[in-house]
Amino acid sequence: MCKIIAITNQKGGCSKTTSTVNIGIGLARSGKSVLLIDADAQGSLTASLGFKRPDEIGITLATIMAKTINEEDIELKRAILKHEEGVDLIPGNIELSGLEVQLSNVLSRELILKEFVDSIREEYEYILIDCAPSLGMMTINALVAADEVIIPVQAAYLPVKGLQQLIKTINMVKRRLNKKLQVGGILLAMVDYRTNYAKNISAQLYEAYGTNVGLFKTYVPLSVKAVEASSLGISIYRHDPKGKVAQAYAQVTEEVLYSEN
Repeated sequence: MCKIIAITNQKGGCSKTTSTVNIGIGLARSGKSVLLIDADAQGSLTASLGFKRPDEIGITLATIMAKTINEEDIELKRAILKHEEGVDLIPGNIELSGLEVQLSNVLSRELILKEFVDSIREEYEYILIDCAPSLGMMTINALVAADEVIIPVQAAYLPVKGLQQLIKTINMVKRRLNKKLQVGGILLAMVDYRTNYAKNISAQLYEAYGTNVGLFKTYVPLSVKAVEASSLGISIYRHDPKGKVAQAYAQVTEEVLYSEN
């Protein structure tokens, strides 16, 4: 059985891509077969895995979805990039912006990514989709394709304020388009618990969403090491294996695995 997880937040700078990389590679380190999909036109996930010029990559998610729309054969082996830490990647780049416009004229446009993902889900145990920082058609496609959503949130006022609209959108997709969709949890990231501000924001999150949405037990602390790892194209496990962020993402990965049992 394959589990498809969309990692999303319409607010940028909340460790969404960093979480996709480190949860994905954490699952691979646990012996799971993992595919990461970059569904963001900025290509942040692709760049964070060491492919520094995503806009120059020939076959990307945009190519695949266009072929899916036109019912053309997809050469999947040419599309998938291999990362040295054991995960596969379908890259994303600026072409996704044009595809999003094209989707507006497509029949059943919310189902295009799901159609492709369903065709490959037997090949993997986990597929993680890194969504764009928006609630556009690509993000809706990811939510329709997913079994579960993980929502990374920075412990700050504005990112938390935007959660209400995101959860409303997730619930709408669940009602109308994907009845099996579940929220895996809100993941507090970039947390500096040395400040009362972060403690207060975290307490508000637990009070507002702890019961009806759920939060991960583990939080990811603020650290420059996570940013450094992304710039080097490797995971935090390789860049700073004994650091607090690596330990945190290892525990988050365990929570993702435990939810299967």
